[in-house]
Amino acid sequence: MLTIGQLAAYAGVTVRAVRHYHQIGLLPEPERDASGYRRYSAKSVVSLVKIRTLANAGVPLARIGELLDAGPSAFADAVRAIDERLRDQIERLEASRKQIAQLAGGDRLTLPPEVTAYLDRLREIGVSERVVEGERDGWILVAARWPERIAEFMPGKLAQLDDPQVVRLYRVLSEIFDDEPGDTDDPRLAEAADIMVSLAEQAYRAGEILSDETPNDLVDALAVESDPRVQRLRDLLRERGWAGWNRMEPLAGG
Repeated sequence: MLTIGQLAAYAGVTVRAVRHYHQIGLLPEPERDASGYRRYSAKSVVSLVKIRTLANAGVPLARIGELLDAGPSAFADAVRAIDERLRDQIERLEASRKQIAQLAGGDRLTLPPEVTAYLDRLREIGVSERVVEGERDGWILVAARWPERIAEFMPGKLAQLDDPQVVRLYRVLSEIFDDEPGDTDDPRLAEAADIMVSLAEQAYRAGEILSDETPNDLVDALAVESDPRVQRLRDLLRERGWAGWNRMEPLAGG
């Protein structure tokens, strides 16, 4: 015969849990013996182990009571159903783990190789890791929506990195965004805006502005959410007659 503490230890639960099971009627509470103690039998241990196992499997306590009162056949059927549900949960969790591993595994697990090559090239020309991270997150959005068009976009993006103006823009942006957010009047923002406008004018004249099919609004929103200085830079672009960020367009009358 066991005390409540011995029962709890034997079944791998707390005394508090045993008392809770008593209160809700899952586990019968024995009468006190002549010494004033409640003594538990081996049958109580078996019942408590069943309760603990079902509870750990996520079975609601109200349902556990039904199962404990069920006959052997009904109990076995219910346990099989619980096992199947747990298998489904395990499969979903394994899939989630793989996805999390991809996010934690670096650029090559979350992006197509064409994009990771582009990000590596940015690092080679001196672009800061913070700016590279912003580029990476933007490309994650594009790749998620239009994975089949990545191979179409990337040759042009890589070719742009041979343009001294583009290299200068990335280096100015690196200098700006490597500093902690705060100064939206940083004079380097004006230099970045001037370069961006110059590049946009060249692309517009050459008919190279990206089509509306790309998720420009979402990419722009991501940039603004990432740093308040992006909004200041967009304001400077509007002062120069251009709207947008990822896809710049001339304002009417600009």
